Amino acid sequence: MTIRLPDSEGGLRAYEPRTEPLALTPGTPFTSRTVFSAAHVVADPFADTNPDAPAAVDWDATLAFRRHLWSHGLGVAEAMDTAQRGMGLDWAGAAELIRRSAAEARAVGGRIACGVGTDQIAGGSLAEVRAAYEEQLALVEESGAQAIVMASRALAATAAGPEDYLGVYGHLLRQAAEPVVLHWLGPMFDPALEGYWGSSDLDAATDTFLEVIAAHPDKVDGIKVSLLDARREVDLRRRLPEGVRCYTGDDFNYPELIAGDAQGFSHALLGIFDPLGPLAAQAVRVLDTGDTAGFRGLLDPTVELSRHLFQAPTRFYKTGVVFLAWLAGHQSHFTMVGGLQSARSLPHFARAYELADGLGLFPDPKLAEERMKTLLALYGVDQ
Repeated sequence: MTIRLPDSEGGLRAYEPRTEPLALTPGTPFTSRTVFSAAHVVADPFADTNPDAPAAVDWDATLAFRRHLWSHGLGVAEAMDTAQRGMGLDWAGAAELIRRSAAEARAVGGRIACGVGTDQIAGGSLAEVRAAYEEQLALVEESGAQAIVMASRALAATAAGPEDYLGVYGHLLRQAAEPVVLHWLGPMFDPALEGYWGSSDLDAATDTFLEVIAAHPDKVDGIKVSLLDARREVDLRRRLPEGVRCYTGDDFNYPELIAGDAQGFSHALLGIFDPLGPLAAQAVRVLDTGDTAGFRGLLDPTVELSRHLFQAPTRFYKTGVVFLAWLAGHQSHFTMVGGLQSARSLPHFARAYELADGLGLFPDPKLAEERMKTLLALYGVDQ
């Protein structure tokens, strides 16, 4: 049985879906790496809303997906950009997401870390940026979750230079009750973050970033680096103070960075581990045994799918992530907060389906095929 899929040149080609998924079952906790999946939110498809209105979230489906990730041993990185933070999910929605997910994590014994930002303000003075960060940090800490201090659009717009970043982050880290994860998100994910840490020169920006960490090593559990530059991440990783972890956010080069080298390795906090969750978990358990080749054998074939989902404009990768969650049966619809289901083309969806199906990611390949055919029919493609 074949399905006709559109190609990038305006034609149709035949594809034969696989009939059996990979056998991926929950397992023991990881021992060699700390691994978070940045999880997406499920929109409420029946809400009478529009892209300018507050997000309408299907809380039952959203929390069910987090239980799915926890069941495979993954931690959940909550209220991050994968959850459409700053692209449909405002601070009020993110705050509710943090409260609900943290409570669910406590109930099931799942690990959770939550994003702390400044998205309740569009801009303002350095004092206002500090206050916005403090408000969000307090909520995350009250929820019982670990804090991930995210890059701030407001700070990027306000800061006059590196000294302002040092001041704001130093102030916030002194307030933190427990060690936090510092997140450096590159402009490919959010153009408003160009020149973060006070410079568009990445070497200079790296020096400032490291200066923040060196001044407060006891308050920094680790860093998440999302620059899609493996060499730079490795160089930065080697310069970290003892005890500060590097969590890769590189959705292009994650297998080699997690596997590491003789001088160290990266842990993981990745958006691609949303659709890859069970397979990624199995790969890390293989790595736990010391079998690096087996780990790479499982995870290397997934890179083509990840690079496809995260292709430019990279910030729209969430559309592919939610699309695959629908095909996999984790949600009953392909509706997104802010209408972002329209952010990728039909050929993009077709290739994502083909790559994910080839990897065996769909628990029910027949369901995925039928849903793909439904989408194709909406676009006028007859089978």
